[in-house]
This record gives sequence, structure tokens and C-alpha cells, in this order.
Amino acid sequence: MLGFLQGFSYGLFMTCLPWLLVGLFNPALALPVPTPGRLRVILRYCLVVPFISMLLWLTSLWGGFGPSLVGWLAGIVAIPLALPLERRLRGWRRHRRERRLQAQREAESRQRRSRQAGEAHEAGVAVLDPARPPVDADHLVLAMCRAKQSLLDARRPDLAVQTDRLYSRYCHVLAVLSGRFDKGELAFERARGLVAEVCLGAVDTLNTMESQARGVVSVDGDFVRRRLAREGKRLSEEERAALLRRLDLLVETEQRLDSLSASIESALTVLDDTAVAMAQIETARPQASVTAEKALEDLRRFVEGADRYARKD
Repeated sequence: MLGFLQGFSYGLFMTCLPWLLVGLFNPALALPVPTPGRLRVILRYCLVVPFISMLLWLTSLWGGFGPSLVGWLAGIVAIPLALPLERRLRGWRRHRRERRLQAQREAESRQRRSRQAGEAHEAGVAVLDPARPPVDADHLVLAMCRAKQSLLDARRPDLAVQTDRLYSRYCHVLAVLSGRFDKGELAFERARGLVAEVCLGAVDTLNTMESQARGVVSVDGDFVRRRLAREGKRLSEEERAALLRRLDLLVETEQRLDSLSASIESALTVLDDTAVAMAQIETARPQASVTAEKALEDLRRFVEGADRYARKD
């Protein structure tokens, strides 16, 4: 055994220079890492591998009858055999780490949308029923109903709640406008038209979200992850790559949906700003002839002098 180790250390040390030259010419041939570089080649074949061979040689000095031929041949073929094995091991660990990150991002995205849906309903957001639209629904509300039904058909109720939030904001802004302007005024029609344009843009975004979600509706991420975890070692490289590509499609779709959700949030913020700005406009004529401060001051003086009106016998 010690003779084998001694021969192995000699053979391993002899291959350091050839592999160093190969790595300097093309680092990808001599390194099993995804991003090979010449500096890493120099560190590996000038420091790491010679140190290992020197350590094996020192270990083999305790006994034996000299280096063996079998050990020497094993040392020569050690690096070309170890490189593909290390590449497979690193690739397996990298794919495993990516699958965990993908599953975590997807779960966090779904939890965030579910939490938003719960918070929306808890806040008293009006719920649209696509099967029974409101009696006074205009073309915009009907478009919201169609968008919500499409999202529900795509099995994404966490996205459909965005339609309810948009509908509630739309109704609230119209109520504020009706309280500040007469419906025949030009300002009312202008503001209502701008609000409708913002809501129509949000409805278009909801329709885009529906098409994105429908594209991966048949991809079962849980099934893919279970199969990779259960049959990962027995799957061929082609089948493994196909399964990982399905997970990539889910992650990419969730990222696009997050970006589109941000556009919906921007539209809701604009509607909130509009409602607040319109609520601050004073268009009605004051019913009191004096200000509230003046009335309070007059009433206070009247109370202080009220004893003057007492009857004197």
C-alpha cells in the first residue's frame, strides 16, 4: 500500500506540468469550474496538486519497497479521471442550489400575493363577481370583470384580487369627483376620462398577466421538484435538463408577473393621489355667512354676557 502511494505521488507530480500548460492554453480543459481562469489554473497545478502529491509521498516514506508501477500509472491518469467526476459533482450541487432558490422565490412570490389578497379583503375592498356584474356597470367595469374571470380560469386567484382593488379605487375616485363637480361640468368629464384611461391601462396589464400565467398553467412545479428529488440520480442528462428548464420557466414567469404587479400598484397609487387631490378641492358655496372661528368667538361672548338677560323683579 505504501509503495502504491509512493508511485501515485510520483505519477501525480509528473502530470502537473502538462496540465498546467494545457490550462494556460485553454483553462476550460483543465478546470472543472463554470468560470475557469488562468490564475486558478496556476494555483491548482502549481500549489494544490503538488502539495497533495508531496503529502502522499511523505506519507509513503514510512515503509514499503519503493514506488509501484500500478501506483505510478494511477497517478498519471488521476487528473483526467477526476476532472469529469468533479464537474458532475459541482454541476449536481449547483443545480440543487438553484432548485432550492427557485422553489424559495416561487413560494415567496405566491405567499406575498396571497397575503396581499387577504389584506385587500380585510380592508373592505369591493369584490367583483364576473358572473354577476354590477347593475350600473359601464364598459370599464365590464372589462374588469372579464379580466378577473380570465385570471380565475388561469388558476391564479392571487392575481385576480388585483381586479377587485382596481374596481374599488375606480368607484372611490368617481364618488369623490361626483361630490366635488356637477356631472355636466367640463372638469368632471375631463377628470373622469383621465381616470378611465389609467384604469384601461391597468386592465390591459391584467390581461397581459393572464396570458403570462396561462402559458405555464400546465407546468406543475411541485411535481417537477419531487421527481428531481426522487429520481435525480437515475435521470439522463437530457431529461434532467428538460425538468430544470420547466422550473426556469416558472421562475421567469413569476418574475415577469412581479414586474406587471408593480405596474398595477403604480396605477392604484395614481388613483389614490387623484382621490386625495380631488377631495381637497372646495367647489361648493359655504352655507354659513361667517367663518367657524368668528361664530365661535361670537357665541363665547354671548355666553359670557348671558346674565344681562336675566329678569329683575
